[in-house]
Order: sequence, then C-alpha cells, then structure tokens
Amino acid sequence: MQTIHKNGNPFGSHRVLAPAGVLPQPAEKVNNDFSGIWDNEILIQVEVLNIDSASFTQIKNTVNGDEQKIGERIIEIVGQRGKMHNPVTGSGGVLIGEVIGMGDRIKDKRDLAIGDKIVTLVSLSLTPLRVDKILGVKKNIDQVLIQGQAVLFESGIYAKLPDDLPESLALAALDVAGAPAQTARLVKPGDTVVIIGATGKSGILCSYEAKKRAGVTGRVIGTGTSDASVEQLKALNLCDEVIKLDATDALACHEAILKLTKGRLADVIINNVSIPNTELGSILMCRDEGTIYFFSMATSFTKAALGAEGIGKDVNMIIGNGYTKGHAEITYSVLRESPQIMELFKKLYC
Repeated sequence: MQTIHKNGNPFGSHRVLAPAGVLPQPAEKVNNDFSGIWDNEILIQVEVLNIDSASFTQIKNTVNGDEQKIGERIIEIVGQRGKMHNPVTGSGGVLIGEVIGMGDRIKDKRDLAIGDKIVTLVSLSLTPLRVDKILGVKKNIDQVLIQGQAVLFESGIYAKLPDDLPESLALAALDVAGAPAQTARLVKPGDTVVIIGATGKSGILCSYEAKKRAGVTGRVIGTGTSDASVEQLKALNLCDEVIKLDATDALACHEAILKLTKGRLADVIINNVSIPNTELGSILMCRDEGTIYFFSMATSFTKAALGAEGIGKDVNMIIGNGYTKGHAEITYSVLRESPQIMELFKKLYC
C-alpha cells in the first residue's frame, strides 16, 4: 500500500529539494520519488510528454536531430532535476497520463476518478516526473512516448481528454492553450493584429481566434518563415494577409507592417515563435500604446524592456502566462469550429 504523507503544501514546496524556500518551478531539483505521495497530490502514470517548442527545438538542435540522443538528453535532465525543466530555455511542456492515485485531502475537491485520462495544464518545468523508459520520439511534433510517473499538486490544473479528439492532437493543442485564450482576451473588434509565427501550432490557433474577435472591421496579418508554411496558412484562409518575414530582422518587420498598414502599425502583436531575438521586431510592428503578447518561451524580458525603452516605444508588453481561465475550452472550441484546422492538426499530430 502506498504511503500517504500529511500536510502537503498547496503549491508543491514540500517536493523542493534545492534550493530551500523556493517553489517547484524555479527549483533546481525536486523530489520525484513516488513510493509515497502527499495528501494533496494526484499520481499519474505518464504516457506522453509534449515538450514545449522552445525546449524541444533547443535539444533537437544540440544533438543534430538524433532521436536517440534527444531521448537520452531528456532522461539526463529529468535525472538531474526531478522534472523536465530545460536548463537552457527554462521551459517544460505538458503530459498525458492516467490517474492512478489521489491523496485524501484532494479526493473530494476534484472531478476525477482513478483511471481517468488527463492532460496536465501546468508546465513540466514544475511537475515532479520520473522517466523509466523512452518508448519513442516524435521529433516533428515535439512529443516523447515514455513509461514513467508524475504528480500534480493541489494548485495544478488539468483537462480531461475529450471523446471526440485524438489524444495526441488534444495534447499538442492544449500545450499552447494559453495563446488562443489570451488572443481572445486581447483582440477587440476593428483591431489590426499581427500573428508572428502564424504558421505554427499556436500561431494557427491564434490566427483563428484573432479573426473571430477582430471581426469584419478588423485585420489579421500572419507571418511565416518558409514558402511552404506561408502557402499552407494561406490555404486555411485564417488571415487577411500572410507574409514571409524573418522576425529576428527588426527593421524588415517594421518596414513590412508599416507598408501594409499605411503607416499606422498594429494594435496587437501576438508572438508565437520558438527562437530568440524577436523582441525588437515585435515592438517595432506595434503602434504606440498598442499591446504585445510574448507567448514564446524564447523571449528575453531584458531585451524586450530595454529594447522598447531604447527606441522610445510606449507599448504594453504581456508575458505569456500559459494559464488563462477557460483556455482548454477555448482551444477545444477552435478545433471543433474549424474543420480546416481540425483536418490539418490530425495530419500533423495523429
């Protein structure tokens, strides 16, 4: 019978091993021994890790795309830190698993039962995780099949897997659920919106939501970096304009959007790219007193803050909080409302 420890901290600090006094996300190492769980934890048998794009890209590039070495690096990180917390990008991802245990203090507070399949909606960078075996690496969709276990704290959020969506598709979409939900909150009727990285997973979901919220009087401009991805996005008919643009080239970004908007620039910028050095491009495309949402985990707060100051831009900059109320439901609704996106995501993630 599994040991149940008493008085677990709601935010999971009881699992922190080093340094003392911090919460699990910034911790250097957490306890991933699941021979016993605390009274406010959910124990999960993990099946799939969806590594966030910035982290997976960094790992993949480091090992030249070698799938075995990608798996080995993930095992190394989890072994060192007790969680999938990339020390270079600082980011994690989400997971799919089956609920196999719950502490006494949490049983009556959750609509969960043993055997339920869930997607965790808190970052792997704070989730105690043990990887027993790598079963496969899907490097084109940032997913890793594993045997292992994890725990979700009392403060942790999750979504049950819907019956009408394939598991791998739901996992991929929910990993970026904060982006379309924040887009729904930020975009108003009549806004001109630029979606940087609109050809990727989060970018496509944001493009749909931006068009829906901006309405017929608004305008959505999507950017991509390759001819193929730009043509794919055009075929989805989610944006009013789709352009090929290098988001790291700040001056080119400014000139392109200045021309498309006849000098006005954009009201809202949604940055979804998984590479560094796109902060100034985002800022230069935005009008004074406009809003920039940096969903990308490759964003540097220092570059964004000092860059805006250096060019004299008075813009509102929002850090990409992956949690927004209702974000799972908004993401599911995009997939259900758009047959084109559903079909594309099935091809990519199933």
